[in-house]
Amino acid sequence: WNHGLFGCCDDFGTCIISWFVPCVTFGQNAEAAGVRGCIMGAIIFFVPLLNLFCWVKIRGAIREKYSIEGSLINDLFAICCCGLCAIVQEAQQCKNSPGAAMAR
Repeated sequence: WNHGLFGCCDDFGTCIISWFVPCVTFGQNAEAAGVRGCIMGAIIFFVPLLNLFCWVKIRGAIREKYSIEGSLINDLFAICCCGLCAIVQEAQQCKNSPGAAMAR
């Protein structure tokens, strides 16, 4: 990862948006990872268990896309222990990596 799990404030704008409306950042991450569209991702954020399944899938897709080492267990740990930090970390990775432009 380009930013650590607790590097939330490295991108203060993303941090604030994720704090108040995490569904927006979740949807953007889903779209950037190629898992779901932005709107569908934002809606899925509010569906218990489905959101966890999709979140693990999104995080795994981002790790694969940017060749980041890690595992399902690490992803679950990050999501369950500090979900907002994980959302921001994913967003920062997608924004700041080469070839990070989102397809629309």
